Amino acid sequence: MTTKNLNPRSIFSQKEKEFRVYSAATMDLIEPLKRLPQADRFAMKVVAAVLPFRVNRFVIDELIDWQRVPDDPIFQLTFPQKEMLEPEDFQTMSALVKNNADDKTIRAAATRIHEKLNLHPADQTTLNVPQLDGMPLPGMQHKYDQTVLFFPSLGQTCHSFCTYCFRWPQFVGNSTLKFAAQEADHLLNYLKQQPQVTDILVTGGDPMVMKTANLARILEPLMAPEFEHIENIRIGTKALSFWPWRFLNGGDADDLIRLLERLVRSGKHVAIMAHMSHGQELLPAPVQKAIKRIQGTGALIRSQAPILGHINDSPDVWAQMWQRQVALGIIPYYMFVARDTGSRRYFEIPLVKALDIYQGAYKKVSGLGRKARGPSMSCGPGKIEVQGVTEINGEKALILRFLQARNVEWTDRPFFARYDTEASWLDDLRPAFGDKRFFFEEEYELMRNEPIAV
Repeated sequence: MTTKNLNPRSIFSQKEKEFRVYSAATMDLIEPLKRLPQADRFAMKVVAAVLPFRVNRFVIDELIDWQRVPDDPIFQLTFPQKEMLEPEDFQTMSALVKNNADDKTIRAAATRIHEKLNLHPADQTTLNVPQLDGMPLPGMQHKYDQTVLFFPSLGQTCHSFCTYCFRWPQFVGNSTLKFAAQEADHLLNYLKQQPQVTDILVTGGDPMVMKTANLARILEPLMAPEFEHIENIRIGTKALSFWPWRFLNGGDADDLIRLLERLVRSGKHVAIMAHMSHGQELLPAPVQKAIKRIQGTGALIRSQAPILGHINDSPDVWAQMWQRQVALGIIPYYMFVARDTGSRRYFEIPLVKALDIYQGAYKKVSGLGRKARGPSMSCGPGKIEVQGVTEINGEKALILRFLQARNVEWTDRPFFARYDTEASWLDDLRPAFGDKRFFFEEEYELMRNEPIAV
């Protein structure tokens, strides 16, 4: 695939490879923002007082086409927008910011808004936390039999924040809202007692903000014989496009590459789960070089992203992104539905429209590009895919099925919901064909009322 930069440069200086990040407090130092109207910049500050904001110089210099701002998709992906807050919440925060309210007052107002934004969707703090010897294990989730998620404490930030992020509570400065594991030993001891687990997903935040030595303390023990049942090691990251120098620049990048090589040589399947929301993220030369370097270790790169208003809500965008990914050897994996949390209202797409976009993109690519499943909702009962639309006895319905389920017996079982052009999440749907409840609802309610330790 031919390298094509938004901002072509034949040489990147060492200074450009140095990590520099901007937050809400330093937003005024971002040079391209100074060209925007003052009202727009003020609105960004207001929203950033509520929702987390962090962007680095690579995203600013190499991914955003500033001639297209505010409509540029990567700008929408990383910079706060006024409509991300409900009008009354925006007015409240706007008045406080305009009047230079003290930090304590602003934080208190932000917290009140946070509490209305579904901080922890899909019962992730109640039903997903495993136990070891009767004690809960913070910083871990075990929702599906074969897969355990691990949230290392040193990986609980990102190189830049995505504005849609369903893990936004990790980044608002409230330690009680974090998933974070202090000790890898808890993970290892738990895995020894779970022979059915085949997959470990190291996630965050972004594990690729960690030093390689810290990541190695988690992953290297998995090569020991007692962890033979752990066949697949996944690492969720946005670093490939948001900070590709993590894989290219300096000794720690070299150490990371050697770590991946060791894991692959030990017989583990290593998958870099790359979050890529738009094909624009694949254009810069350092991104493409980082992709090739990772692939040289024997690790595979799989891509996933939610479908989002203002960013990728068209078949052409997804088809182009999948085509670019395939050309670079990346395997499309999931098209998600944006979770019902945070700034969801700004990004949400009706399920019917999401299905149209998925099917439209699917038709535009070859078989190699038709690997992404979706649109898929990661909701409380499991991962539910919208498969299509049908009509039976004059009633139109959505066809749904579980790709993963909290009860494995639900997996791959189809069910039907009334056709609804406004519904954007499972909670908005109602059973079709006269059914009073979806087949799983009664059992799921029992799970919620009496959580069972894994």
